[in-house]
Amino acid sequence: MKLSKKLILASNSPRRKDIMQMAGFDFEVIVKSTDEAFSEEMNLYEVPGFLAKTKAQCFEDSNPDDLVLCADTVVILENKILNKPENLDQARKMLESLSGKTHEVATAVCLKIGKEYLVKTDIVKVTFKDLSHQEIEYYLKNHAPLDKAGAYGVQEFIGMIGIQEIKGSFYTVMGLPIHLVYQLLTPNLTWN
Repeated sequence: MKLSKKLILASNSPRRKDIMQMAGFDFEVIVKSTDEAFSEEMNLYEVPGFLAKTKAQCFEDSNPDDLVLCADTVVILENKILNKPENLDQARKMLESLSGKTHEVATAVCLKIGKEYLVKTDIVKVTFKDLSHQEIEYYLKNHAPLDKAGAYGVQEFIGMIGIQEIKGSFYTVMGLPIHLVYQLLTPNLTWN
């Protein structure tokens, strides 16, 4: 499997990079600074697609033959977005709020091809068990919750021991719905 064009992954996320490598894609990582602000009036489920496209628009001056892949993930609990926490206290509060409840993870991908922007969003339901104070504190002390929407990584301790059920793609929760990426990239694939 080979892409007919150069692919740029516009993300600093080590998880997105790992998923793309595991899926067998060749790509280069290039990240451009992006303003990730969005209107409070925006539909919560449209936010990740809006932000993924905003990231892709930063590459308007890049080679038009390149494929640029951007993504964004939000955690939605009780009609509110839980973004990346700013500090450990905020991370603690987020994990306490997720404890014993079902929330949604919405991850959007945007593929820029020339002047065209293709956006797809996947939404997954995630149910946590009741998390103990000790489990939350252990996670905060031994992992990096500040770079993750909702303050947790599905592939880390708190996800491993805390998640009771995932309805949808594990990779969407991890930050990259690879099945949607594959759908977007398929027209540019050749098979060796």
